[in-house]
Amino acid sequence: MKSKNILLVCGGGSTEHDVSLVSVKHIKDCLTKLPFINLTTVEITKSGEWLDDKGQTFSLEAKKFDFAIPCIHGYPGETGDIQSYFEMLGIPYLGCNSETSKMCFNKITTKLWATALGVANTPYIFLSDFSEISLQKAKDFCQKNGDVVVKASNQGSSVGCFLVQKDHDPVETIKKAFLYSPFVLIEKRLHPRELEISVYEFNGQLQLSYPGEIICPSKFYSYEEKYSQVSQTTTETRASNLTAEQVKTMTDYATKLYHGLKIRHLSRIDFFLDNENIYLNEINTFPGLTPISMFPKMMEANGHSFTDFLAQIIKQH
Repeated sequence: MKSKNILLVCGGGSTEHDVSLVSVKHIKDCLTKLPFINLTTVEITKSGEWLDDKGQTFSLEAKKFDFAIPCIHGYPGETGDIQSYFEMLGIPYLGCNSETSKMCFNKITTKLWATALGVANTPYIFLSDFSEISLQKAKDFCQKNGDVVVKASNQGSSVGCFLVQKDHDPVETIKKAFLYSPFVLIEKRLHPRELEISVYEFNGQLQLSYPGEIICPSKFYSYEEKYSQVSQTTTETRASNLTAEQVKTMTDYATKLYHGLKIRHLSRIDFFLDNENIYLNEINTFPGLTPISMFPKMMEANGHSFTDFLAQIIKQH
């Protein structure tokens, strides 16, 4: 097979920059097993510089690549920005197109699309400004629903995300969330099981893993709880005590979302199981690939290695 020149981009400027650097190591380990790969790795620093592995300034326009892998969590990797750049340069790349990336990264847009596709959502409202009318709307929602979670609309799953307990004034927390994004989502807090499915394409066929589970003793999966060395959170690649009907509902929902939002190549789609109700939590268009990440673990449990996944995607281009 003819050699492929592959560009692997990591870093970015978001709060998940350092997580990206851990994920990219796993991808590099997989790519180095493929004999037809000529790999160039570039880090986008927190200040926005593009540097190669020798620390030299890198210019993408001056190079020729057959395929790009944007291993960037948050901005600009999951937001559609780097995808638009690759599209302008005519470079094929791993993952969703720019429009789908943007829609899935925005928590409010995701909920609106889910509702349109018939996928159940947690009760929520969203705010577009910090006006008195919006704040009163938020207070009314909190009074009706008790504990709530306030989320910046276009940040990662645990950045700009805050718990507001019942009878606490949400105003200062909402103000803080608006520092992260121009729109704010407020959801009723549940105490559910947190379940995840790896959804990906392999040899032209859509594959869905059995649901895995995040077990968080604090019941609030914050950024610190997710990545801290002293985290008490555990994971199960195959969740226990799920009925066949519950699994079918989640896989049906995941399939609807994958096709309806035109997701491509890979995603991790997360759900809440609250009593007997299943709700969408979020869609990750470039899920974490660290040693503790669920996506590659669930893919492997589903019978496919991440190395083989990358190989068959790259060969298509």
